[in-house]
Amino acid sequence: MTVNQTEAEERTYLSTMVSRLQKAIERLENQISTTRHEVIEAKKYVWDHVAGLDPAERAANRVDISLAIDHGEKAVDKQRKLRKLVEAPYFGRVDFIPEGHAKGDAYYIGVHAFNEEDSQENLIYDWRSPVASMFYDYNAGRADYSAPAGLVEGEISLKRQFKIKGQIMEYMIESSMNINDEVLQKELSQTSDEKMKNIVATIQKEQNVIIRNEHSHELIIQGVAGSGKTSVALHRVAFLLYRFKGTLTSQNILIISPNKVFSDYISNVLPELGEETILQIGIEELAERQLKNVCKFQTFNEQVAELADSRNEALIERIRYKASMDFVHELECFAAHIRDNDFIPADLIIDNVRIAKADILSAYKAAGNMPIKQKLEKTALVISGTARDEDGGRIKPAAANKIKTAVKRMFRSLNLLAIYKDFYHFIGQPELFKLKKARMLEFSDVFPLVYLQILVEGVNSFDAVKHLLVDEMQDYTPVQYAVISRLFTCKKTILGDSSQSVNPYSSSSITEIQKVFPEADTVELLKSYRSTIEIINFARQINPNSRIVPIERHGLLPQIKKSESWAGELTDVKHAIMEFLNSDHRSLGIVCKTMAQAEQIYKEIADTHQDIHLLHFSSDQFHEGIMVTSCHMAKGLEFDHVIVPLVDGSNYKTDMDRSLLYIACTRAMHALTLTFHGEKSPFIPNTSID
Repeated sequence: MTVNQTEAEERTYLSTMVSRLQKAIERLENQISTTRHEVIEAKKYVWDHVAGLDPAERAANRVDISLAIDHGEKAVDKQRKLRKLVEAPYFGRVDFIPEGHAKGDAYYIGVHAFNEEDSQENLIYDWRSPVASMFYDYNAGRADYSAPAGLVEGEISLKRQFKIKGQIMEYMIESSMNINDEVLQKELSQTSDEKMKNIVATIQKEQNVIIRNEHSHELIIQGVAGSGKTSVALHRVAFLLYRFKGTLTSQNILIISPNKVFSDYISNVLPELGEETILQIGIEELAERQLKNVCKFQTFNEQVAELADSRNEALIERIRYKASMDFVHELECFAAHIRDNDFIPADLIIDNVRIAKADILSAYKAAGNMPIKQKLEKTALVISGTARDEDGGRIKPAAANKIKTAVKRMFRSLNLLAIYKDFYHFIGQPELFKLKKARMLEFSDVFPLVYLQILVEGVNSFDAVKHLLVDEMQDYTPVQYAVISRLFTCKKTILGDSSQSVNPYSSSSITEIQKVFPEADTVELLKSYRSTIEIINFARQINPNSRIVPIERHGLLPQIKKSESWAGELTDVKHAIMEFLNSDHRSLGIVCKTMAQAEQIYKEIADTHQDIHLLHFSSDQFHEGIMVTSCHMAKGLEFDHVIVPLVDGSNYKTDMDRSLLYIACTRAMHALTLTFHGEKSPFIPNTSID
């Protein structure tokens, strides 16, 4: 194997590959143009001769036109991928000699595959292909990969990494190590783009294991801040779409996303990888779908804001109580109790038809342990179907309907809110149920009510969804996972970080989630690729329980600015903004504890620069430049520079505040500034304060 030994030869080969890609794009352009012309002509022919064509000819013409359009659409899709590929054809190369062979092949690896139609020779391999897995999993030396025919073992004799941009090779690195640290350093030291990027060139071995996991029905990923867990999950989706092409499409995948800004932030990743954007839904949209005609409810954002503004011990107790697995079991026990005890049969006489109470009870018991409403439906159907008139004949439909209605009314109550209120009397704690106002629930009651609804009425599951992604897993309670498990019976990827809860009174760890999904596989990502060592070390002092491990990338120490007044602190914030504007950084996040504080600071600084945006709960777009937002909204996002204002002792003092401060600080990639006036928060490390 002697191809392209030197960097000069690699540069020549790159030019050749670019030329071949450009020719392939031209061929596709001609093919698309020809197909377009053929479709127009075929449609014109059918229109001109519609009167003279018999039904069979018309049908045949429609099929031909449909096939031509399909062929053209595939060509357009292929052309789109090649246009992306021509700018950066590949990022890696692995030379592999299979066992028992004297020589092997050089495999160039890119975002998409490329082969010339004439020779059908594979010139570039898709990063998701079996042979490409060696690039991520092995150093030079012994290696293997799983091919359709079985395991292929052998030896990697050469491994290279490239940075190609705009058809130019910026650098090439001989890599005996796994995704060379030098490449990773170069990638991570760059400023942030407007949206999340694909990471195919820097996927780490532990990330690759997750991406290529095909077998887990539920996979739970505990990933520290900056570990790339969301990106890894999206790349896993891209891999599954590649691996199961034909049986799995983007329409079969759904992500439960924390908010619309986050949805916008991650929206580029799959299209960059050649896949369509997947559908996204908020957890509250699921609740709205279930409780449409039942009641209204407080949002999670409103609950977090309420908790951040004041410490209401009774509210905290209600939230905490409803955020345990024991609470889920109590709901299930209650549903079983009313199913067995709230059906009160009586003798029926309808239109001269007599039905004994004992027969009705027997039919109800025989219906089994299905949801109450379905059990009643089945009982009513059996009773009306077996009922006979005085002469022993089948009863008329009108009488049968009356009997069905009468049987269903034998259940004490099917009013969902009334049943839910009774539940708290059943467990002896009526004080745990408190409406925000008439027919409006506290957020902590929303999913308990939805789960009770499923137990009482049954469920309309999302059968079209074949894979579900749940992001920010720590912010969902066991009862929410119980609802998710009933609504979605498909495979799941569940990801988050227990150190990044915006509401620690209702957060879930892997242990809690596993109680709902006991067969789930779990994996932990501890390395943070986002922040410098200095920022990570600072964040670890705020949250000593975090197991976050930084990679070797240094930067500025976090700056802590103390002022004597709010006016002085605001001046420090404006100075930090000027530092950002005079740097080569592209994104600045001003991350406040609450949305009210974010709105206040936004008003104070909005006129200092034109490119300042307020990200709030109704925002649906992530902007480059300067963003002012809350810790809650900032979760999942990252910025070159982060300013955290108002880090005084009166603002950041509770366990919840500690979690929010940790979230704010771990959004920073390269620079972190904290400001306060008065006494600093006890969570701020005793480092030098300006």
